[in-house]
Amino acid sequence: MSGTPRTGDELVSLMAALASPHRLRILAALSHGRTYVSELARRLQMNRPLLYMHLQKLEAADLVIGELVTAPDGSSVKYFQAVPFTVALDLDAIALSAQTLTATGPAAEREK
Repeated sequence: MSGTPRTGDELVSLMAALASPHRLRILAALSHGRTYVSELARRLQMNRPLLYMHLQKLEAADLVIGELVTAPDGSSVKYFQAVPFTVALDLDAIALSAQTLTATGPAAEREK
């Protein structure tokens, strides 16, 4: 994800994904490289269901990608890695993005 202009809905999704201390800690841990969920849970001292919930939000905002890897013994391990991104946010970027907000986008749903 680059510093290219985002639609209003994309900006809302991105900011919502980043607006959590847990998700910021997850991104920081993944900045060192790909890791599997159990290791990430241990490192962050977070239970796996809660970690998965946060990873889903980060994945929906295109901030992380997950990959299910099956070992030769048939067991599966889910790996996640951060997607490099830049957020260029100023009043001009907000004004441009706001023009593309949809009535059914994430912002409208939260305002109900």
